[in-house]
Amino acid sequence: MHDHPGHVDASIYLHPQTLARLGTLELRAKMIVEGVMSGQHRSPYKGSSVEFAQHRPYSPGDDIRRLDWKVFARTDKLQVKQQQQETNLDLILLVDASGSMRFGSRSFAQASGVGVAAAPDGRANWSKYDHATAVAAAIAYISLQQGDRVGVGVFADHLLNWQRPNSAPGTWRRIVSVLATSPIDKPTSLTRCIEQALVQIPHKGIVVLVSDMLSDPADLRTALARIRFRGHDALLVRITDQRERDFDMQDELTLQGLEGEGDIKVDPRLIRDAYLAALAEHERQVDSAVKGAGLDILSLSTHDWLGPPLAGFLAARQARLKRTT
Repeated sequence: MHDHPGHVDASIYLHPQTLARLGTLELRAKMIVEGVMSGQHRSPYKGSSVEFAQHRPYSPGDDIRRLDWKVFARTDKLQVKQQQQETNLDLILLVDASGSMRFGSRSFAQASGVGVAAAPDGRANWSKYDHATAVAAAIAYISLQQGDRVGVGVFADHLLNWQRPNSAPGTWRRIVSVLATSPIDKPTSLTRCIEQALVQIPHKGIVVLVSDMLSDPADLRTALARIRFRGHDALLVRITDQRERDFDMQDELTLQGLEGEGDIKVDPRLIRDAYLAALAEHERQVDSAVKGAGLDILSLSTHDWLGPPLAGFLAARQARLKRTT
């Protein structure tokens, strides 16, 4: 955890204006975690001092320090000591890196307030993908501190990068490395990517899908059905940009298709009402698909503070763990 004087209000780390100043995803994630922790009366971190509950079979990636060697000597089987708060569930983060996730209406220079002109990779705007990966890395950090096995996949029209569920030392840095994948100019093929990820998940777990959800709701419905069929639970995190939601431009402009659709010149004042109606209908269908699968969806804006929604995610996660176990 990054060191800061005790009088500093860590909640300031939860605003995109601050996050945009930080050069690495690792620093952003740690700042988010620190901000969330500062706003809670007691830490959600669970240490190793909790009461021992039972054993479970060893899985690759488990911390070998928790192996019960007495059981191994007696049975010749590797067993891990399972603490009471353990759920024996994996947490799988699947993050959308399709072309639409590159969109961001706020420049790094505006967001940072200190003249940072671009991201380390040269991008000028704080994008939906920046927001998604910072949140995903923070969730991974917290989950690993709680003793979960955490895996991550980055996807677009196929699974671009993958880190299998693990809880061993060094896992979080490997997850951050996977999240550093750059979005590609491809559409989202959600069902295909979900299927590619599911075959690599060895245990029942919770799948956290982080995306702008700008894909066919029917495809989402199929993907969620496959997650449920495989015995997994799921949480969805929808990332949006404020300009997408307001569509408040006044002058004629050229809209660039980020997933191969081409460019088109429009007068935003003439199409705003129709656009907003189409967006509302799309979100209604997405929400219906999620609700129909018995799941939860949380919405995050690239312009909003991250504390309340991330705290909401943690509360929803705990509720689903209790229901699943």
